[in-house]
Amino acid sequence: MLNEKLFFRSEDDTDFMPIIPINENDGDFDKDTVIPDTLPILPLRNTVLFPGVVLPITVGRDKSIKAVNEAYKSDKLVGVLAQKDANVEDPEPKDLCSIGTIAKIVKLIKMPDGGTTIIIQGKKRFELLNMVSEDPYFRASIRMLADDEVPKQEDFNAIVSSIKDLATQIIQLSPNLPTEASIILKNIENPSFLINFVSSNLNSDLSEKQGLLEIHDIHQRAEKLIHILQRELQFAELKDKVTNKPRTEIDKQQRDYFLQQQLKSIKEELGGDTNEREIAEMKKKAEGKKWPDTAKNLFKSGIEKLERMHYSTPDYSVVYNHLDLMLDLPWDEHTDDNYDLKNAKKVLDIDHYGMSKIKSRILEYLAVLKLKGDMKSPILCFLGPPGIGKTSLGRSIAHAIGRKYVRLSLGGMHDESEIRGHRKTYIGAMPGRILQNIRKCKSSNPVMILDEIDKIGNDFRGDPSSALLEVLDPEQNNSFYDNYLELEYDLSKVLFIATANNIQNIQPALRDRLEIIDLSGYAVEEKVEIAKRHLLPKQKEAHG
Repeated sequence: MLNEKLFFRSEDDTDFMPIIPINENDGDFDKDTVIPDTLPILPLRNTVLFPGVVLPITVGRDKSIKAVNEAYKSDKLVGVLAQKDANVEDPEPKDLCSIGTIAKIVKLIKMPDGGTTIIIQGKKRFELLNMVSEDPYFRASIRMLADDEVPKQEDFNAIVSSIKDLATQIIQLSPNLPTEASIILKNIENPSFLINFVSSNLNSDLSEKQGLLEIHDIHQRAEKLIHILQRELQFAELKDKVTNKPRTEIDKQQRDYFLQQQLKSIKEELGGDTNEREIAEMKKKAEGKKWPDTAKNLFKSGIEKLERMHYSTPDYSVVYNHLDLMLDLPWDEHTDDNYDLKNAKKVLDIDHYGMSKIKSRILEYLAVLKLKGDMKSPILCFLGPPGIGKTSLGRSIAHAIGRKYVRLSLGGMHDESEIRGHRKTYIGAMPGRILQNIRKCKSSNPVMILDEIDKIGNDFRGDPSSALLEVLDPEQNNSFYDNYLELEYDLSKVLFIATANNIQNIQPALRDRLEIIDLSGYAVEEKVEIAKRHLLPKQKEAHG
């Protein structure tokens, strides 16, 4: 991968920093320049110098300092060779590579600490023939290698273009590289210099760079460079993916937090957070609620959970609706019963003509309720043909004893959840219709009409009539469990009255819990009186 400080290495890895020359053709010698047969040798252990590339180097070893000073006094030319092993402090001739680059010392700087820094520029490649002397510095006889001839084939131009593109992609994926690096690469026109410059700045092994320098054919060197760049690009993409994934998640979290803080500030300016006010109102409402300890503890844990949640989460509305149901249910709220049997008889006579036996049985039923003071008595079931007044008779009973009236139509019901409620974890979950009606009437002791109890169906979703067994059993309905509420609710104070048309369609176990009161049809004389007392006045009122 291209090094990360334009260009590109960290200072811990090397003392070298490549510099782009002003003129791309500065790597060529002047016509008058004479290359001697022997040159001072400067070993480099951290990098490979390519023709045309400029490098600043801090020289530290005594032999190297002497070689540099000697060369700087004369023609300023020095042979630069890479060490085979960078860990060797005092290299011998066998530790140096045989192919290197002739470099010109552009500048020699004496540092305040006594060190020497030189700026060198690669000129031509050379081959080391033999080492002439090793003391006081390395001097070797060399053979200058032929210049790279740039091919004119179209495929070579495509290879050069690919090198630019690959290097540009690597630079874009490296966050520590300046954006100007890709612009500089695109503006390099000399193919030979481009290949050398990119090769010099590869973040690859020293041996791989040396291998590129030793390839004589520039076409082959370019192809080798493309393979290395493709490998480094894959590594850069993988590194970018691994680095940016957690960064993206963190950025999103920071953004969400910042927006939430802004929203909080805006709400405070507008008079406080709506959700906080709602929670405070729920707490205040719960303080005056009379409910069992189990309900109280469940509400407390639910409100604590609600305070920890953000209102935008899906679970927030689930918990809120559940707590709202708990607050709306009349746990220990009921209306006072009026068991005045004379008044009850008067109300029944006003609302319904005839039915003397049925009225007597109803009054007897109310008398037992008045005497015992609890609801542990058989559930009444009015049986008769449609339109005879079964449902309205139930409403009259509620009116007679001063209770609230609710009607639950069971005709065509197939799902058991309509009685027991859905579990609140389901989307669109709601309590059963029994609790919904109790919540609606705001009383725990209404008269509840179970209309058309003989028309309950059953399928794969369950049998609602089986769920009604618990509801209509006086020994069990004081602890009725609703799946949505997740608590037991006392239905023992509810006065259930069922209506049916055909007793044979009622499940036997459910039928045993009902006291059947048969409402036969009216006689002709009764029908005439009903028409005079009820139907005609209604029609006159309806038609003005």
